[in-house]
Amino acid sequence: MPEAVFFDLDGTLADTAPDLAAALNRLQAEHQLAPSPLEQLRPQVSNGVRGMLGVGFGLTPDAPRYPAIAERFLQLYASALCVETRLFAGIDEVLSHLDGSGITWGIVTNKAERFARPLIEALGLTSRCACIVGGDTAARPKPFADPLLYACSSAGVAPADSLYIGDDIRDIQAGKAAGMRTIAAAYGYLGSSPPVSSWSADAIIGHPLDLLPLL
Repeated sequence: MPEAVFFDLDGTLADTAPDLAAALNRLQAEHQLAPSPLEQLRPQVSNGVRGMLGVGFGLTPDAPRYPAIAERFLQLYASALCVETRLFAGIDEVLSHLDGSGITWGIVTNKAERFARPLIEALGLTSRCACIVGGDTAARPKPFADPLLYACSSAGVAPADSLYIGDDIRDIQAGKAAGMRTIAAAYGYLGSSPPVSSWSADAIIGHPLDLLPLL
């Protein structure tokens, strides 16, 4: 049994795609563009602003317009970041099991802390989790090990006794770099990553409740 379980946020712990898509659609309306459908945007959520603006505006980060449009997108998202966002089905049961078993758990995301913390608070999880580590908390974000090592230090657990679950290949890369067991959340967004079977995760789960037997 692990001492701690750490979760990625978007696409692993919570389905944040509807609110991110809504922010992009509002931004598109400001630019007199037709809205992009959620089904098209959903796989890009794990790629953050870059992924959303790539679909919605055809922009890459090196485009001159990118910084201003990205900042406006983040403003819109911050104003309504937990309207339709929900925990994935089964996550609440998983967290209750961890709490009841005395297993520490925390959240390690590449989402900036200024968005991650209020979102986690809105989901009612802040008082229950041992740590909230954002993409700008440690020196380097995932796929580097820094955020996960920071999380272990904050929670007072050893990486070797911890497990990390995420829905993007960078999550598995970060977990392995930190010396943790890794689990790929195949129910998540997956994005433009290679097939989940090629990530070299220690296990792959198709539903959050599939995590329980692995504990």
